[in-house]
Formats: sequence, C-alpha cells, structure tokens
Amino acid sequence: MFRKILVANRGEIAVRVIRTARRMGIRTVAVYSDADASALHVEMADEAVRLGPPPAAQSYLLGEAIVEACRQTGAEAVHPGYGFLSEREWFARALEAAGITFIGPPASAIAAMGDKIESKRLASAAGVSVVPGYVGEIADAAHALRIAGEIGYPVMMKASAGGGGKGMRLAYSDADVRETFDAVRREAKASFGDDRVFIEKFVEQPRHIEIQVLGDTFGHILHLNERDCSIQRRHQKVVEECPSPFVTPEMRAAMGAQAVELARAVGYHSAGTVEFIAGADRSFYFLEMNTRLQVEHPVTECVTGLDLVEWMIRIAAGERLPFAQADIRLEGHAIETRFYAEDPYRGFLPSTGRLRRYQEPPPAPGLRIDSGVVEGSEISVFYDPMIAKVITHAPTRAEAAAAQVAALDRYLVRGISHNADFLSALMQHPRFLAGTEVTTAFIAEAYPDGFQGAPLGAARIEVAAALAAVAADALERRAGAVDHRLNGNGTRTERRWVAEVDRAQHPVSIVGDGDQRTVTIGGRTLAIEALVLPAASSGIVEARIDGVPVAIQVDRRGPDWQVTHAGLRLRFRLLSPRAAELQGFMLEKAPPDLSRFLLCPMPGLVVSIAVAEGDRVEAGQPLAVVEAMKMENILRAEKAARVARLHAKPGDSLAVDQVILEFEA
Repeated sequence: MFRKILVANRGEIAVRVIRTARRMGIRTVAVYSDADASALHVEMADEAVRLGPPPAAQSYLLGEAIVEACRQTGAEAVHPGYGFLSEREWFARALEAAGITFIGPPASAIAAMGDKIESKRLASAAGVSVVPGYVGEIADAAHALRIAGEIGYPVMMKASAGGGGKGMRLAYSDADVRETFDAVRREAKASFGDDRVFIEKFVEQPRHIEIQVLGDTFGHILHLNERDCSIQRRHQKVVEECPSPFVTPEMRAAMGAQAVELARAVGYHSAGTVEFIAGADRSFYFLEMNTRLQVEHPVTECVTGLDLVEWMIRIAAGERLPFAQADIRLEGHAIETRFYAEDPYRGFLPSTGRLRRYQEPPPAPGLRIDSGVVEGSEISVFYDPMIAKVITHAPTRAEAAAAQVAALDRYLVRGISHNADFLSALMQHPRFLAGTEVTTAFIAEAYPDGFQGAPLGAARIEVAAALAAVAADALERRAGAVDHRLNGNGTRTERRWVAEVDRAQHPVSIVGDGDQRTVTIGGRTLAIEALVLPAASSGIVEARIDGVPVAIQVDRRGPDWQVTHAGLRLRFRLLSPRAAELQGFMLEKAPPDLSRFLLCPMPGLVVSIAVAEGDRVEAGQPLAVVEAMKMENILRAEKAARVARLHAKPGDSLAVDQVILEFEA
C-alpha cells in the first residue's frame, strides 16, 4: 500500500479523498492555487504545495508542476479527483514516466474514451447501443447545418472533449444551429483546449442513466448498479439517485452487461462510469464513458456499502477485487443534491463571495454532507460554484426525499446566494415523487416561468409563521426588558400580535416561555416544544410542533423578517394590533424602473456585443454574450426597442447589475 499520495484537485473532492486516505493510514499532499491558500483541503492534508495563480490554466492544470510536487514530497501516487487533469491521457503518461502511480484507469483507456467521437466507434464495435449521429469532425456552421438536417431535429451539439455540461447546445431548427454552433466551439476551446464538435440525435423524453463500473488490474470487472441523473439544468446534473425509479431489473442487467463489455474492450481498471440516455420505451443508448470518479459517486456508495475512493487506491496499489457481481448490494434508496452558489430566484445566476456564516446540518441517520468549505471560505469566480453535496440514504425513496428537505432546512449559509430552496422544492414536487415522469426536461417543464419557491399549503405556512412569530416575540421581549422602554408588550403572560405574512395579516397569540410555547394563529393552536432560538436575529429556529420536528431560517431585515422553510421564502413582519391597523395607510415604495437598461445578470466577462447604437431590436434577439464560470450566457431583448447607448465592450469585466447597454425611452 502507498505511504503517501498527492491529491491533484481542490474543494469537496480533495477533502473526500483525503478523508479516505487518512482512514487507510496514508499520508496526503494537497496542491493549491493562490485563491485556495487557506482552503479546507490544504488544512486537512499532511503537506501542501503551491501551484500558481488562481486561474486553473496557471495552477490546477499544470501537470508538470504536479509531477514536480510529487518529487518534492515523495508522493508515490496521485489521485486526480474529477475535472481538471482527471481525464487527460498525457498527465497519466507523465506520471508513469516519472515512476508515479496514477490512481485511475490506464492512459490508453482514457484516450479511447476521452474523445467522444472515437468512443462511439469503440462502443459500437463492442456491441453497445449508440445514439444515431455524425461521427466525425465538423468543419463549420454550414457543415453542421447539413448534418443536422440529415439526422433530423432536434439534435444535440457537443464538444468532443467535453464534460460537466460545458460545450453543449440543443437545437430544434436551422436557426438554433446558426446561432449557437460557434458558441459551442468557443466554450469547448476555452474549457478543454479542443474546439471539435460532434452532433447526434436528441432522444425526446430522455432519462440520463449511468452505470458505475469497477475493475482491477487482473481483468475482473463488474458493475455497481445504476444512477439516475435525469434532473439537470443546462445539461448539468442537479439531483442524482440510486436506484433509478425508472429502471427495471431486466434493464439494469442489460445496461450493466453493456457497460462491463465496453470497459473490458478498452482494458479498463479502477472506477469509471458508462453513461446512457434512455427513452420512454426503456430503449437506451451509449452517451460517453467517464474515466474517473463521478461527482455523484456517494449514492452508489450508500446503496452498495463500498468506498469507491478506497477501492480506486487499492486497485492502483495492485490489489484484487475480493467480491463478485453477485455480492453487489442494492440496499435502500440514496439521493444526492448539488448545493450550488447560485440564485434560483434570479434565473440561477452564479453567486460569488465569502461564506459569512456556514453551518452544515447536524448529524442524522442516513445523512452525509460532502463539502470542501468552512465558515469564511471564498466562493471564487475561477472554479465550479458547488459548495457541497447533500446525500440522504433511507429505506425508501420517499423517506430519502423527506430527509433532503429536513437537511436543507437546517443548512445555514450566509454571504452568498444558494439553491437550497430550489433543491427542497424539487424533493417535494409531485412529478419527482412519482418518479416515473422525470426526464432531463423536468426542470424546464416544472418551472417554465422561473423558480419562485415551493408551493406550500396553508398549514405549513402557518407553522413557519408561528415559529417566526416566536422568534420575533422573543427579540421584542428582550428589547422590552431594557430600562426606560415604553412598550411593555413583552412583559405580559399572553402576548397578542398580528403576523403579516406576504402582506396578509393573521392575529397571533403567544403564551409561555423557555423551550415551550403555545401559539394560536389563523384559528389554529400549536403546541411548541424543544424550542431552540438563534442567538441573534439571523439563524435557525428549531422545535417540535405537535410532536413533529420543524426548522425554519430567519433573517431580520429592518422591520421585516425573511423566513425560509421547505423551499419557500416568506416576507414576515410582527406588528402590534394598533400598528397592524395603521399599516393599511402606509404607502409601498415603488422600485426604480430599470426596463431601459440591459444589466449584467452576474459577475462576468463580456464576450461579444451583437448590436450597435441606433439599432432596432426585437423581442428574443441576442444582445450580448457574457461568460461566467466558463459558461457563455446569451442575453436577449425582452421587448422591441432601439439601442440608445452602449456602456460596455467585449473584454470588459462587469459586476452584477452593471449596465451593458441602454435603450431609448
């Protein structure tokens, strides 16, 4: 067994690998960019080596620097995690030439599967079902148009060396191909250094099903069941689960057999994933093989009881797999949600900044949090916006989903926007809970007008309002105890208030103290026990209400509170009965009219401006392209207008809400 390994990655996957290595008694070396000098993975490792400035091309993608770091520290092996250098054939060969073990598959398998065009040829030869498409290099947009017409719309344009949702566009018409083909090539070049693109038929009502494979260096290869990764946004996975509610035992066996045959055909060893697209009729087609650990590997670990990182290390050290296909378990149901730094209420715009407060959910049976941050960590523009992965494992799918909602209610993050409300809403959506109607178009279909919060019933809103009223009442009582304060409402045994929830008023009565209260709201009386209030006016309120554990998050914002519960965000205000009477006479301040401006929706780089001053534009017409976190975002006109003035130019770095251009009044 290795004595020391280097982890050539950052964030949660670096922390994940270090934890397993530590449990195995293996010393670890971290590498870091200047942006990650104080990151958690650096702190956890036994040694750390600086690579360079924040951009990945100047740090985490410098294979030669990582080989040199191995020489300096005496690391015998390298675990690449995922992303960065994990699927670079030349990196695996460079390590081999330096006498350092690559904890992953052979370089030949990486080469064979890393090129999506070549991988489809190999898959077809191995008897694996493949999607109809054009297998070959595409010269330009005109060539792409001819191919798309021959295949038949809709088609998917993909970067040959792509992954992670980058360099992908769906086209339903010639206009879509003309408009986006060049953007796909640019994204491919920027993200992977390879601008080749291929085109394939898009399977309608598709589900994304992948098979985890594991093989040793003695030719023993098996599969570890499937993962359903159908819930995606912009081709990037958001929710993953195992087993799939769609896959039958017969389908699982057939997909598993094809995945094993493909792995065998390329001489594969280590952990890898064969991805398939499945149609409504349960037909399935090969998409690609990821020759690395997947982000969603924890759900497989939960249902099989295997530590995939441990087995990657053991296989790289020359050990045999001591189990057979018949020994692989499928126990319970596991769900993983990706906790991102993004704002679902603003079209999922990326969010950057410092984690001013960071508190993970408390330990609970079947709950696992894979994160790479701590309070004070910086979410940078240079890397993926994922903060953590929330994994729940329970006997049934419904229980695993409910555990997700409970955990997300107790995940406290301040300083940046995040998608906890959205993830919680997904876990409660009727279509998700039914399981059989979830396709890769689910998010677009479920939220056609954007995400506005989970649609909770009146009873749950009353519960959230009752807990918020208790928190606000406690703050008022604390203030009422200050000498010379005139308002004495906080000293009475029964406190009568009016709770204003999203401008609707509800009489509230609160009786009790300590960790118990009785709250009457909307004619409903709630018995609150085991109450835990935040120390300040921001945090988590927890209690048992009529015996059921409940948590909400509260934030005081002037006279208002923002209350978050089970994926719904509420505006809350606690008023005295007299103040509630007068509230109707108060005028709401109108927000400024910004319709004349095209604002930058996220911090990013202006790639191009498609219009000039004086141009007339129509609704839906592209105006500008802004790149953020290596993804190009097309900004379009919301209505017909004339461009009055340009405020930005290609190459400008803009802050959120900075003006790009102005329309005539």
